[in-house]
Amino acid sequence: MSRLNIAPLSEASGQAAQLFAAIKSAVGMVPNAYAGIGALSPVALESALHLDGALRKSSLSAKEIEAIKLAVSEQAGCDYCVAAHALMGKKVGLPAQAIDGVRHARPSGDDKLDVLADFARSLVATRGTVEASAVERVRAVYSDAQIVDTLLAVTAITFTNLFNRVNDTVLDFPPAP
Repeated sequence: MSRLNIAPLSEASGQAAQLFAAIKSAVGMVPNAYAGIGALSPVALESALHLDGALRKSSLSAKEIEAIKLAVSEQAGCDYCVAAHALMGKKVGLPAQAIDGVRHARPSGDDKLDVLADFARSLVATRGTVEASAVERVRAVYSDAQIVDTLLAVTAITFTNLFNRVNDTVLDFPPAP
């Protein structure tokens, strides 16, 4: 049960109602995380959506973005985001082995993706103060621009991880296997 006092979607007005309508039009529903964020702070939801929009234009592929979000969400213990991004990962073509691998720091079947997921986990574990060797490993297969875009992806998912952990957002996606 949500910990924060979130008004039902049916009571949304103004900017929140506009954002919810756009989300529903795009994905067919308003996920509980977005409903909670938008009901309490339409500015925060709009910012999160813009951040995700920027990521789609970044130097990272959709599979790479989802791998980062899965690795970080698993490390954060955010069951909501793990479920959502396992589903999204599948939709963008990540096989089940890759989803499981990036979540649990095991081989995903894609060595390059494993380096990226390891780097994302290292960023979170060290609060950004990664060892030079971690940067060298990721630079061996990713450009400096992709490293910066990885930081953006970690930032985006960290916000929703934090919201869902604080709120204890009710899962409205199939649980991740």
